[in-house]
Amino acid sequence: MKRVLILIAPVILIMLAFRPVNSHTVTGNVTDENGKVIPGASIVLKGTSKGTSCDAKGVYSITVPKSTGKLVFSAVGFESKEVSIKGLSVINVSLKSSAASLQEVVVTGYSTQKKKDMTGSVAVIQPSPYYNSGVPNNELQGRAAGVQVTTAYGNAGAQNKIMIRGISSINGNHQGYYDKPREDFNREGYENIAENKFLKVTDNPLSTFSIDVDAASYSNVRRFLNQGQLPPAGAVRIEEMVNYFHYQYPQPLNNEPFSINTEIADAPWNKDHKLVLIGLQGKKIPTENLPASNLVFLIDVSGSMQGPERIGLVKASMKMLVDQLREQDKVSIVVYAGAAG
Repeated sequence: MKRVLILIAPVILIMLAFRPVNSHTVTGNVTDENGKVIPGASIVLKGTSKGTSCDAKGVYSITVPKSTGKLVFSAVGFESKEVSIKGLSVINVSLKSSAASLQEVVVTGYSTQKKKDMTGSVAVIQPSPYYNSGVPNNELQGRAAGVQVTTAYGNAGAQNKIMIRGISSINGNHQGYYDKPREDFNREGYENIAENKFLKVTDNPLSTFSIDVDAASYSNVRRFLNQGQLPPAGAVRIEEMVNYFHYQYPQPLNNEPFSINTEIADAPWNKDHKLVLIGLQGKKIPTENLPASNLVFLIDVSGSMQGPERIGLVKASMKMLVDQLREQDKVSIVVYAGAAG
């Protein structure tokens, strides 16, 4: 009987590993009371850390483990709203403006300020009766984060223009100048990657490479895939995919600062090509005797940073950092969004 159980156990494990996953995808759009889209609105599965955010057109897509549960919709300047999934594949939500959310307090290193004075996306200012009436008027200058006022002179006299910094401005519309709406504006852009050509080693005997390690592309690509989207080509950086993982390279010997580890193999796509892996392992320095660390972080807290993948990711990273700090270490945080503190 014991032998039979031993033989059956691997079969059961394989069946469990390949069992179908009961996932459910929900799409929709998020608007305000007037039907205007809310770019960057946050959507989170209640009770979990799984979430997404709206694109520039207010459209979202999220894949959840099952067709039950609740989605929590939120955005700066609006009341949060919970909606039961109930097997629905399309959920469109309208958020109500909230005056209370504008009174949240942001504590800075120098003073206490209202959040509406720290983020340009939620500040509301009443200009004087002379505004845009042909009289130079810079009353708005300096009264809200990210607001710049310029005056242009022409045949019609002086005309003031408002430039508002941040992913969203008045009423959530994407716009630069107040009279030129930009509904398709999106701050998340990626540079085009130019592939390096093959060079003959006889003509180019020397080569250099950077030893700093970046790994953000792996997490970014995973975010797109978890949301059911293909990542933009510029977001895929192969070297960061390789650097994301930990390798058990040996420590350097004697007084060497790092060890060099190499591997070579045939390229799967071309038998005439070889792939070379060069791994560097720096010397690990004991942390017990290190002097106290003084870390300073400059953090953007403007409207363009709203969302779980932006300011939410910064907060999660800071929490991870705290676990690595000692009692004698110090951290300073400087924030900016048109105003600094």
